[in-house]
Amino acid sequence: MKGKHIKIEADSKLLSDLYKEVKSKLKVNKTTFRIRLLFKFIFYLVLSSITYYSLFSITTSSSFILMYTLYGFISLVFAFNFAHDLSHDTIFKSKKLNNFFYILFYTMVGAHGEAWKVRHVQSHHYCPNVDGQDADMKITKWIRVIPSQKYYSFHKYQHYYASFLYMTYSLFWIVKKDFVNYFWEEEYDIKKNFRYHFVFWLQKIIYVFLILIVPFLYVEVSWQTVVISFFVMHIVQSIFLLYTFFMTHHVKGSDYPTTNKDGDISTSWVMNQIKSSNDMHPFSKTANFIMGGFNNHVAHHLFPTMHHLHYVELNKIIYPFLMERGIIPNQTTYWGGIKGHLQLLKQRSIPNN
Repeated sequence: MKGKHIKIEADSKLLSDLYKEVKSKLKVNKTTFRIRLLFKFIFYLVLSSITYYSLFSITTSSSFILMYTLYGFISLVFAFNFAHDLSHDTIFKSKKLNNFFYILFYTMVGAHGEAWKVRHVQSHHYCPNVDGQDADMKITKWIRVIPSQKYYSFHKYQHYYASFLYMTYSLFWIVKKDFVNYFWEEEYDIKKNFRYHFVFWLQKIIYVFLILIVPFLYVEVSWQTVVISFFVMHIVQSIFLLYTFFMTHHVKGSDYPTTNKDGDISTSWVMNQIKSSNDMHPFSKTANFIMGGFNNHVAHHLFPTMHHLHYVELNKIIYPFLMERGIIPNQTTYWGGIKGHLQLLKQRSIPNN
């Protein structure tokens, strides 16, 4: 059940004034935007293509493992930079076209994105970090980040074992989580029609074909090397993926709004978005280029239908506006975000904390 945020007139005015401020100050040149977007697409397409095709000319196992892992990392960053924006319909005017390319990018990394997209847009963006309502909070009982989450004795050591556990995430997603959602998940009224089933299996088949079967058949190294490369690639993907995801909302200082017996949320919508999010290098064009806007999460949650290429300029408006009013957005460096996440895990390793 989706609860309502409490109504605070001052916060409603703050949001309204912020929207007006952005509308008056943010200048968007559509031609420049399209050129930058096309350049970014070509850049990552060329990088991923070069690394993939290089696999078929490599003869040593160590070089193959390195190149295979590099391809996996680049393809993940490629998907990072486009799939998330496509899920919010920020690239094309046509929702069908956005969804088509969204599915295409998720296929690159072996994941079925339909269930995630619905949960992300309908649940997470409405109430981030709200226990029982933010679907992205359904992680694993082995990691405790929410104060209200049930405490187990092994949580005492979670800040030590978390990084090792995170190494399995991308493989867990494509091998287990997707299939659990496919066969048993019935939330959010996902229509499991013929197209849904067809796309699910087609994505899995294409991924396995490109990432395993083609290398098995045509590369110059042994099949055992391909298998080892597959697991090493997923370890690297998992660490980058999960730490980046977690750092956007789960660092020391992040807010976790509570709910009452009716499920209503203890804060306003705008403060929920700001205080539950964390930025990493919010004014860095380089960080934005690599992480596809995930490093600018305050801007993303306040303006989810705006493409991440605008976030750096958007932050130049948002940050002064909020700070003039005594509101300090959570902000870390990338490595500071990792440290902040581990500090949060250590904090939650204590019962009733």
